Amino acid sequence: MTDLPATIGEPLRRREDDRLLRGESRFTADVDCPGALHAAFVRSPYAHALLQGLDGLDGARAAPGVVAVLTAADVGELGPLPVKRPLEGVTLAIADRQPYLAGERLRFVGEPVAMVVAVDAYAATDAAALIFPDADPLEAVTSVEAAAADGGVLLFPEHGTNVAREVTSGEVDPLTGAELVVRARLEHPRLAPVPLETSAILAEPDGAGLLVHLSTQSVFDARSALAAALRLEPEAIRVIAPDVGGGFGPKLETLVEHVCVAHAARVLGRPVRYAETRTESMLALPHGRGQVQHVAIGARRDGTITGLDVDILADLGAYPLSPYVGSMTLAMLSGPYAIPAIRARIRSVLTNATPTAPLRGAGRPEAAALLERTLDLLAAELGLDAVELRRRNLIRPGAFPYRTPVDSVYDSGEYERALDLALALADVAGARREQAARRAGGDHRLLGVGVACYVEITTFARPEYAAVAVAPDGGLDVAVGVSPQGQGHETAFAQVASATLGVPVGRVRVLHSDTALVPRGLGTFASRSLQVAGSAVVVAAREVDEQARQVAAGLLEADATDVVRDGDRYHVRGAPQPAVTLAEASASVGGLRAEHDFAPAESTFPFGTHAAVVELDTDTGDLRVLRLAAVDDAGRIVNPLLAEGQVHGGVAQGIAQALYEGVSYDVDGNPRSSDLVGYRIPSAADLPSFLTARTETPSPLNPLGAKGIGESGAVGSTPAVWNAAVDALSHLGVRHLELPLTPEQLWRAATTGADAHRGGRDRAGRPSRD
Repeated sequence: MTDLPATIGEPLRRREDDRLLRGESRFTADVDCPGALHAAFVRSPYAHALLQGLDGLDGARAAPGVVAVLTAADVGELGPLPVKRPLEGVTLAIADRQPYLAGERLRFVGEPVAMVVAVDAYAATDAAALIFPDADPLEAVTSVEAAAADGGVLLFPEHGTNVAREVTSGEVDPLTGAELVVRARLEHPRLAPVPLETSAILAEPDGAGLLVHLSTQSVFDARSALAAALRLEPEAIRVIAPDVGGGFGPKLETLVEHVCVAHAARVLGRPVRYAETRTESMLALPHGRGQVQHVAIGARRDGTITGLDVDILADLGAYPLSPYVGSMTLAMLSGPYAIPAIRARIRSVLTNATPTAPLRGAGRPEAAALLERTLDLLAAELGLDAVELRRRNLIRPGAFPYRTPVDSVYDSGEYERALDLALALADVAGARREQAARRAGGDHRLLGVGVACYVEITTFARPEYAAVAVAPDGGLDVAVGVSPQGQGHETAFAQVASATLGVPVGRVRVLHSDTALVPRGLGTFASRSLQVAGSAVVVAAREVDEQARQVAAGLLEADATDVVRDGDRYHVRGAPQPAVTLAEASASVGGLRAEHDFAPAESTFPFGTHAAVVELDTDTGDLRVLRLAAVDDAGRIVNPLLAEGQVHGGVAQGIAQALYEGVSYDVDGNPRSSDLVGYRIPSAADLPSFLTARTETPSPLNPLGAKGIGESGAVGSTPAVWNAAVDALSHLGVRHLELPLTPEQLWRAATTGADAHRGGRDRAGRPSRD
C-alpha cells in the first residue's frame, strides 16, 4: 500500500492479495489447535423416509480412535436455531427448523443423522461409514410444482401443506385493457454455491464458553445462533472468521453441523473441528435459486407495457432456512421499466431436497431473468426490435425517486445511458450485420445477440457499525462489523479512512471478523458492505477529524474555525507552520476515537445493462460467449479495481448459470450431481474476456453516494446470454429454451427448428395470445 493518503475513486491494488498469493493466508482448516478432535457426519441416503434406528452404532463407538458418537437423543436439549433476521414479524405456515440430527423423519439426501468424533479425520470417517440408517422409505417430491399441488406428498403431514409462506402484491387484474398478452413458463434450476473453501468450523472450550473459528459471512449472526442453540449468553462465545474462501450467501447460515460440533466441544471438554468434503458440500451446503415462474405480460400494439401478472413457486428444500428470498424477487418485479400495474403471488414451498438460501443476488437474478426473457418473447410477438421495446418502457431520469407498483422506491437511475453504452461496447450493430450474413450464407456457426437491462436492490436499509481510532504510532485502527470473503474489504475501508483523514493508506489497519475486536455488526450480504460500513467509517472518521481540529486549535491557541487540515496536519488557515499532526493531537488527549452505526433510510438500487454476443455451432450444440459487455451503475465508485473484480466474478457466475450449472434429482429424490464431475462449473478457458464499463449515478442515501456492486454481474449476465442463445435460433422458429443451455438441448433445437423440451414433456413456455 502507498505511503500517501488515498483518494476516493483511486484504483488501489488489494492489500490482501500479497498474503493470499504467497500462501500465507489462514483459513479455518489452517488454524492450529493441538489435540483437536475431528468430526464426521453420517448422512441420510434417503430423500424421504421414516427413521427406525441406526445400525452399526456399537461398532462405530468401538472403532479405533473414536471418542464419541452422537445421535438425535444426544442433542435433544439444544435450543432451536433462530429464524433469519429479515423475517422478524412474519408468520410462516411451516416454521419447523431442521433437527440437529434427524431422529424420526428424513427429508433430504445428505441430512445428518449422527456425528462421530475421533482423534483424527480418518478415524472419524471410517467409523461413520459403519453406521447406516434403518428407515422405511416414503415417496419423495422434488418438483416444486408437485409439492405445491393439493393431495401430494407432504414433508410435514401435521401442517397439511408444503407451502411455508405466501406473499402477494396487487389485487386488480393488470392485464385488463391490454391489446396483446404473452404468457410464459420460466424455470430457474437450483444452483450449488461451490465455494472454493467448503464449510468449516473449529470449536474450543473457553472457560464456561467457546472460542469458535468459522467460515462465515457474519460472525455476529453465528454467535447469536450458537448462543441460542447452546443456551449460552452471546458474550460467552467468541467467533472468529479467518480468511474465508468464498461465501456467496449460503455461508450466512449457521448450519446444524456447526451446532453439533460446538455442542460436542462443550460436552467433551475438548476442541472439535470439522470441514466438509466437496461431496458433502454439494449435498448439504444450502443451494440457491430454484424457482418456477408463470408470467403474463400485457402491452399495447406500440410496445407500451400495460401490466404484469406473475405466479412464482420458490423451492425452499426440506426446511424453511431462508424463506424470505421470494420477497426479493417480488421487490424487483418492475425492473427498470415503467410498468403501471403488477399483480404477483409468490409461494415458498418445501421439497425433499437440500434446503435453499440466498445465493449471489438472492431473488434479484430471478426477477431480472423473468422480465428480460418475457420482454424478448413480447418483442417477437409484436415484431418489434427487442432493444427498442426496452427503450420505450424505461423509467426516465427525471422520475426519481420512483415508486414501483410493488412499493420499491428507486433512489436514482439513468437507465437508457447504460443501455446505449452496453450496445456500443458489445458492438451489437456489427453483430447484427454479421448474424444476417451468416444466416444468408448457410453458416452452421450462428450468432445470437441478447440484451438485459436490470435494477437490483442492495443494503435492505439495515444499519452497520464502524469505529475509527488514532493509534499511538499515528496510524488509524478501523473496526467494521462486516466480514470479507474476497471482496477487498481491508483495502476499501483503509482507502475510505485515508481519504477522510489524510493518513497514508499504508498506515491504516482494518479490524474485522472477530467478536472480541468488534462489538457488533450485521455482516456481509446484499452488496452492502462498502455503502453501509464504508459510510459508517466516513462518519466516524469525520468525527475524529473534528475532535483533532478542536484539540489542535487549543494547542495552536487559535479558534477552531480558523484551523484547517492538510493531509494529517492541522494548522491555522494561511499559515502552514506551526502545525499539529493528527498523532500529536491524539497523544495530547490520550487518544482520539469515534464510532458510528450508519443506518440508511432506504435501500439503494444499482442498475445496468448487459449485452451478449454468442456463437452456436448447430452441428454440435456447442455455444460460446464471444462478447459480454457489462455496464453497471453502483453509484459513486470508491475503488474501480475492486468494483471491476466484483463484476468479473458475478458475470462468471451468471454465465455459468446460463450455460452449465443446475442441480437435478431423479424420481426418488437422489441428486444427480454430488461432485464436480456431475456438476459443471466453468474454467477461465470457458469464459470470454469481459468488456466492462460503468456509469455513476450517485445515491442520495449515504455520504459516499455508493450503491452495491457485488451481485450486479450475476443479475444481468444470465438473461443476456439466455436471450442471445434463443436469438441465435429465432429464425428457425425457436422462441424459448430452458436453463441450463446444454449442448444437447441447443443441438436438438437447431436440428428440429423448434423449442427444445426436457423430461419428455413440454416445458418450453411458449407464448400465447389472448
